[in-house]
Amino acid sequence: MALLVYVDDIVVASADLESIQGVKTQLNERFQIKDLGPMKYFLGLEVARHTKGIAVCQRKYALELLDDTGFINSKPVYSPTVLSQKLSKNEGQPLEDNIQYRRIVGKLLYLTVTRPDIGFATQQLSQYLDKPTHLHLQAAHRVLRYIKAAPGQGLFFPTDSNLQLKAFSDSDWGACIDTRRSVTGFCIFLGNALISWKSKKQPTISKSSSEAEYRALAATTCEIQWLFFLLTDLGINHNGAVAVYCDSKSAIAIAENPVFHERTKHIELDCHLVREKLNNGIIKLLHITSENQLADPFTKSHCPKSFHSYISKLGLLDLYNPA
Repeated sequence: MALLVYVDDIVVASADLESIQGVKTQLNERFQIKDLGPMKYFLGLEVARHTKGIAVCQRKYALELLDDTGFINSKPVYSPTVLSQKLSKNEGQPLEDNIQYRRIVGKLLYLTVTRPDIGFATQQLSQYLDKPTHLHLQAAHRVLRYIKAAPGQGLFFPTDSNLQLKAFSDSDWGACIDTRRSVTGFCIFLGNALISWKSKKQPTISKSSSEAEYRALAATTCEIQWLFFLLTDLGINHNGAVAVYCDSKSAIAIAENPVFHERTKHIELDCHLVREKLNNGIIKLLHITSENQLADPFTKSHCPKSFHSYISKLGLLDLYNPA
């Protein structure tokens, strides 16, 4: 059984309904709780159940965000970023009042709980909270127009999915034009369900694309190890190594080479980490083409057609789509 507690809101999850009732009875004797029945709404998350699976979205939260910002009747767009635009802290006119920008980005960050498709765009916007410009605000407005296109889109967890982990790891070398730091992107699936993803600027500068890819690989490996511990706590034994798909042959070669060279000395700790998990059979590295790299939209901008091609493979679902 698992209990998720946030202040005075509690979610109880178990495969045994009698055990759930027993826990609720004990809690009621001590705290006088109010039973709201099967979870349908929790902290802005809307949960819909079906025999085929569970869908989680934040449609009400998204519509309130659009209404508060005046974009409820805006013209929708079909990608959260513009392919030709790269944001910089030195371009554009500084905003006289940055409260609106900060409020938008803060709400977008919470919306990424069920919207991995805006993960990269929100990561980009969050870097300019101290001194945003009108260009940054325009980029934030484009994300809002993208949300307007499908406010009910969210995660879907199918019931027929297996419990085998698989991961996709990628990076964009020197993506930040201000610091020349690379961007790490990964997404991890449990069967066909997307359960973990990240889009984050790397803390140090990478001297080569191989180094940037390897740092992303190390971050993905750490997340996989944490998920292993989480599944164990939930009583789930993961059989076999986790397939980690990477589109960099050089990064895979570094991981599989037992000898350290001068070129890999500066990332030796990452090498030890990945190789240890590789040798212990926790992960196995597989090469994949860039066209099939599902972590790619977490590292860079795409045109609407290319972006939709990647996002459609993440297992997202819009219950409110009439189609």
